[in-house]
Amino acid sequence: MRSSFILLFVCSLILLTKASYGQFSQKDERRAEKRKKINALIRQAEEGTLVYTKHSVFGFQARSNGYGLFYELGTAKTPLKNNLYRFDLTEIKHPKENKFQNLSNPFLFISNPYIYGKVNNFYQASFSVGQQRLLGQKGNKNGVAVSLLYHGGLSLGLLKPYYVEVEDPNGPNTKFIKYSSQDSILFLGPAIMGAGGFWRGWNELKLKPGGFVKSSLRFDYGRFNEVVSALEIGCSAEYFAGNVPIMALQKNKSLFFQAHIALVFGRRK
Repeated sequence: MRSSFILLFVCSLILLTKASYGQFSQKDERRAEKRKKINALIRQAEEGTLVYTKHSVFGFQARSNGYGLFYELGTAKTPLKNNLYRFDLTEIKHPKENKFQNLSNPFLFISNPYIYGKVNNFYQASFSVGQQRLLGQKGNKNGVAVSLLYHGGLSLGLLKPYYVEVEDPNGPNTKFIKYSSQDSILFLGPAIMGAGGFWRGWNELKLKPGGFVKSSLRFDYGRFNEVVSALEIGCSAEYFAGNVPIMALQKNKSLFFQAHIALVFGRRK
């Protein structure tokens, strides 16, 4: 009886030892695999080689005729080429836009500056597809990778009426008006007190369909390859159906050319 108990105890001890050894072996394998991945990332960083399957980035851009932001998703087609899918939200301003302030307003410190003669704010929501071609790797972890980007797609222009606050000629109060044939004299006259505010006119949007093409160079200076930190410089052309009325008393057009510079940040996988 005693010998049977000893035998059972020894067998149990052996099984527990094997199980523990198996767990330690699996942990060791996982640690080794993780260490291998880390070493590969370190080697790529030292070599400056950008190797990934996709990237997801955001950007803020200053344009020669406005400003904007964008989101971009890229998927690797080859080691040197990516397919791009991008959404931009921008505003185009007229080159004749200048801000003024009613100096006769006794509440000058709280009055809103206005753009004289502005008829509409013009926003664009754009979706495009294109490619990114790697022109030069970093060379080392402190280097700069240079890429050429080109893409094109559809734009939806949004015209939002621009309101100003004016003195009411028929009463002691003020009122908010937009540009129209009936109010053109008042809209362009000396009775303007200030801008009507950003939130007025959103329920009166008019749509302008169009298309665009864009090309740029991207300089990726990020220290770590899995993190995107880049500067983008480029130009684009946008065309919309019919002239776009942005300013009164000025020539409005349907074709716009602009240059841009953008800060880009995101991640690679």
